[in-house]
Amino acid sequence: MAGASPCVKYSMFVFNFVFLLCGILILSIAIWIRASKDGQGAVNSGDNGANSHSSVNMLIAVGAITVVMSFLACYGALKENRCMLLLFFIGLFPILLMQLTAGILAAKFKPEAERALKATLRESAQLLSQTNEEGRKFQKTMVTFQKEFKCCGLISGAADWGSNFEEAYESCKCSNPSDSCITYTGRNVYKQTCEPVIRASVSNHLDVVIGLSFGLAAVEVLGMVFSMILICQIEKR
Repeated sequence: MAGASPCVKYSMFVFNFVFLLCGILILSIAIWIRASKDGQGAVNSGDNGANSHSSVNMLIAVGAITVVMSFLACYGALKENRCMLLLFFIGLFPILLMQLTAGILAAKFKPEAERALKATLRESAQLLSQTNEEGRKFQKTMVTFQKEFKCCGLISGAADWGSNFEEAYESCKCSNPSDSCITYTGRNVYKQTCEPVIRASVSNHLDVVIGLSFGLAAVEVLGMVFSMILICQIEKR
């Protein structure tokens, strides 16, 4: 008897090849978010940070598993291997649950994570005017951040630096006077503080987690449908 429909078989292959690319994408972005310095404030902020951490770690696991499963599905579709396709279908179900859980966790704790981050940044602003080892370490990081994102201070702008302003001035310096500059102790510095920049970056990272979670969940449902159709056709031959 004839094998599975070539249309379904190659559609399944193409679908899972795209799914493989999606798995690589989610794995790459999740690792990027996990390692991003901008996002550390959110994922390290108390209990809410632990939940955000869990969401990203879950996405890393899902991405890795998805890559392996998609490869098996591509091979199973080309070779019309019922065992591999069934394994793909069964394995996709817990991945779907994990994907939805990660998205729900990220969506649920996003407002709390943002509030915790805001509170953490207000506490961190006090380190800018200190002279101890902890303060110096944080100040070094802030100087680099200010240069890159053209902002100054965290909450109150250049005033956050206190007596340390002279050391941080070059990173706060606004070369071309405009609406983006203000005067502090007779010098032009960036009007924009770094707090909204950091908060926007963290919020964007969380949005990526949420979008990937629910977007790939829809793709996974289609994968299960394709695999079941192909399994049924193979059984009938």
